Amino acid sequence: MILVTGGTGFLGSELIKQLTNKGLTVIAIKREKSKIPAMLQDNLLIKWITGDINEPATLEDSFIGITQVYHCAAFVSLNPKDKKKLFHVNIDGTSNIVNLCLENNCKLLHVSSIAALGEAKKGKKITEKDLWEYNAKAHAYALSKYEGEMEVWRGISEGLNGIIVNPSVIIGKNAGFEGSGAIFKLIKGGFPFFTNGAVGLVDVTDVAKSMIQLMDSDVNAERYIISSENYHYKQLFTEIAEGFGVKAPEKEAKPWMLGLAWRALKFFSIFTGKEPSITKDTAESSTTLSYYNNNKIIQQIGISFKPIAQSITDITQHLR
Repeated sequence: MILVTGGTGFLGSELIKQLTNKGLTVIAIKREKSKIPAMLQDNLLIKWITGDINEPATLEDSFIGITQVYHCAAFVSLNPKDKKKLFHVNIDGTSNIVNLCLENNCKLLHVSSIAALGEAKKGKKITEKDLWEYNAKAHAYALSKYEGEMEVWRGISEGLNGIIVNPSVIIGKNAGFEGSGAIFKLIKGGFPFFTNGAVGLVDVTDVAKSMIQLMDSDVNAERYIISSENYHYKQLFTEIAEGFGVKAPEKEAKPWMLGLAWRALKFFSIFTGKEPSITKDTAESSTTLSYYNNNKIIQQIGISFKPIAQSITDITQHLR
């Protein structure tokens, strides 16, 4: 029997869809106020359980008879003020899932992030062997995902059969304008700037497909980068603009400009009470050149990733 945490989320819902398309029954964990995505409603192969990964007592009965656990539940934020919640959900919550898997002899696949990876050696792409080194300036989300991984490795040292995946930025039409979809909303609205940064991108369908194949393999105690292509933001923004039929951003936002922007927005948020659209962490991330090596996952399962250009076309057509 299969259990999925974060079943109502962007990745979790796609994973459940693919599992049930195979005729598999899934126990899906949802929080009390979470809404079941439309594509999963009326699916008789899903048993929804209300629970909280930070309250393991609410999940104990759900683990009875479970052999495979996909841990997708997480909190994502690049706002420094969310540090406490990030640590509570991504570290403490993961620790609880690891303990439950150990107690019930379940195989665990934990969804981490490229944020938990170390920096590449000069002139090289980032690989699974690039270990994260403590950096006092690292944003709280990266710290939380790294420490969450440490809980999984702790479990593995105690006998857990576990795998970690590190997806790059996940895109897909069902994200709408939330999460990674916020980039599409920004460009559709005529945003005129681009930044001189680069990032890895991957379609949500490929992430879920990779997870299922890894879970069904004999792999244990390994981590895998799941990323399709490395994209410069200018290229990404241009292709999104073309998909929406709007003007592509032509002005480069320099680091000093972003520095002024996040400071000003932080100041005004004090009076407006609204979350700043740009924070120090998002500004720094947007000007970082990060390139990821996906050879390990390709060699392991032989996946052919969906081209990002095709993903962008599918998403923009859906959101027009």
